Amino acid sequence: MATAFNKESAIERTERGLTIAGTRITLYDVMDYFTAGYPAKLIREKLCLTDAQIDAALSYIETHQAEVIAEYQEVLLIAEDNRQYWEERNREHFARLAAKSPQPGQDTLRAKLQAWKDRLESKV
Repeated sequence: MATAFNKESAIERTERGLTIAGTRITLYDVMDYFTAGYPAKLIREKLCLTDAQIDAALSYIETHQAEVIAEYQEVLLIAEDNRQYWEERNREHFARLAAKSPQPGQDTLRAKLQAWKDRLESKV
């Protein structure tokens, strides 16, 4: 017996915001990828969603575009405020860590870490 899939019920409002039903993935997670230019198939793979779930999410975003974009902008502002708060709060701590001299015997480990960082920066 086939059951009908209701795209509206696939999206629910939780304390985290608009969420894909049965997951912890919000529409804001989908919007992050979507605004970065990812195609639907890649978003589906990155977030481990089914075709029906990603279709429902994108359909909901399209149908309720103004509401979703307004909430997404709020989420981005809150995330930026949180980032700034923690950056400021940890600034002194990170400065102390950076000023510490390396522990003896960790030269090889530090060289590997620096090579890895250099490789990552060259890809950007």
